[in-house]
Order: sequence, then structure tokens, then C-alpha cells
Amino acid sequence: MAMSGPPSGRRGRGRAPMADINVTPLVDVMLVLLIIFMVTAPLLVTGVPVNLPETRAKGLDQDQKPTVVSVDRDGAIFIDDDQVSDADLPSRLGEIMAANAGQPDPPQIFLRADTALDYGRVMRVMGELNRAGLNKVALVSTGAENGPGPSASVSSGSE
Repeated sequence: MAMSGPPSGRRGRGRAPMADINVTPLVDVMLVLLIIFMVTAPLLVTGVPVNLPETRAKGLDQDQKPTVVSVDRDGAIFIDDDQVSDADLPSRLGEIMAANAGQPDPPQIFLRADTALDYGRVMRVMGELNRAGLNKVALVSTGAENGPGPSASVSSGSE
């Protein structure tokens, strides 16, 4: 009895119904969804659209999630994804500093600024960060070899 199929009630006329589930289409769909999510997930990291400058600086290693301060093309300031007016910026930065009062190191701030902004606007935001005592500021840019995209390198500067 070599390689016979499942027993059938009617010999030679038909086959018995197959009781196994074909998982190949399920695996194909899951792999396509996995690829879609892997491609789109890095694009969803930042909520404020900013055209970052290019640099050849290496990325920084991070232990904790930093606070992201973004300045878009129009000069609007965002802390993480919340828009902040110029008048409210010092108080919001003070809240960030007060929240990390017990920590030995100041909180890490990532500053993202659009390339179309003038240098003075970026320096005003950096001045407010310095005035609030947030001196561990990193400037975020895209890698020159990567081109514009989701991967960003960070050049760190402490005052």
C-alpha cells in the first residue's frame, strides 16, 4: 500500500473531502500586510511636516524618549505634536524642566526646524530652551547619503 490517498466510500469515482485548511493564501496576505506596515511605520514617527536639512553626522544613542520641539515652514512651534504659541513657549518649557526636576541629567530635547526658516527664528527657539535650563539640545537632520526620508541623524550640542 504505497502512497494511497484517504479512504473513499466510492472507489474510483471521486475523492473524499479534504479536511485540511490551506494556509498559503493566509500567509501571503499576512506577509504583504507586514511589508506595508514596515514601510509606513517610520513615516508615522513625526506628526509635524518639516523639511529637515541634510548632514553627515552620526545618530545618537538614546536611553529615554526625548521631547521633540519642531518649527515648521511657517514658523509655528510644536512640542511633540501640540502647537504652542510664542507667548506660551517659556511656560511649556518650564513645565518640561519641572517634570524632570529629580533627574540628575537635564531632559534630552530634539529640535527639528524646516530648511526654509531663517536662522534667527531657530536661534530664538534655542534661546528659549537655554533660558528654561534645557541645555541638552540635539539638532535633527536627515542623512546626506540617505536623502530626505524617515531616517534622521542627530547632531548633539550642549551649552
